[in-house]
Amino acid sequence: MPAQLQVNTDTFTLNTGAKIPAIGLGTWQSAPGDVYHATVAALKNGYRHIDTAAIYGNEEDVGRGIKDSGVPREEIFVTTKLWNTEHKNIQQALDVSLEKLGLDYVDLYLIHWPVSTDKTTNEPYKDYDFVDAYKELQRIYKNTKKVKAIGVSNFTVKKLHKLLTAEGVDVVPATNQVEAHPLLTQPDLYNYLQEKGIVLEAYSPLGSTGSPLFKYEDVTKIAEKNGVEPAQVLISWAVQRKTVVLPKSVTEARIISNLKTFTLSDEDFQTLNKISLTEGEVRTCDPPFNNFKD
Repeated sequence: MPAQLQVNTDTFTLNTGAKIPAIGLGTWQSAPGDVYHATVAALKNGYRHIDTAAIYGNEEDVGRGIKDSGVPREEIFVTTKLWNTEHKNIQQALDVSLEKLGLDYVDLYLIHWPVSTDKTTNEPYKDYDFVDAYKELQRIYKNTKKVKAIGVSNFTVKKLHKLLTAEGVDVVPATNQVEAHPLLTQPDLYNYLQEKGIVLEAYSPLGSTGSPLFKYEDVTKIAEKNGVEPAQVLISWAVQRKTVVLPKSVTEARIISNLKTFTLSDEDFQTLNKISLTEGEVRTCDPPFNNFKD
């Protein structure tokens, strides 16, 4: 019997009290022209959450899409991110992002990677790290109205522990945005974030470029059994485990179908939870400047 697909309007509550829509449009690797149309299509078809970043090079077109969608600004949850080379220059970097987006504020501003890099040498600073950057971000959050919430991305348990126990850090990150899918469930990080009241946001939920998770028999069998797309299986799984999920697409039909989810049976949910035990863990986003072991 086909699953009952419904447009997903679920939200999760951040530690600020704000609501973050469970499904957002991811825009990593979306070309500027394409991302404009994707943003308009998403917002016109029920999305209320758009995720971008300074390094993506598409904030301006995302901002145009938000404006041209006709959806009121206050109904849209917008996230952007601080790049590694701007950790000593956060206020200006934020202002540039806001100008490009055409917005007075963002709902969530993230430290993109826990790496503070000197833009002149492209080497990590010896006298400044992500804790220092977060303290400055914390100051901006407390003293301006330009960010409604702050958080981090690509942080491990060790790095989060270092941040949360640092002197002067008194704002717990609202979210930690990381790669997460059935081949990278990250149970230790998942449990730690739940314990700390930090929402996990999952990027590359289909396994990144080319949607490699679609080739796994467990995923395709569950899709066939329920009469749904493999992407809908993976997105539904992510929401069902209480994580925000950020599927990326620039194709309108895919954007629309990605917002439709269903409730997986306990058996199917557990099957997806265990894929990495037999297939092995797969991390697709592992840049040389970052160390996920620390």
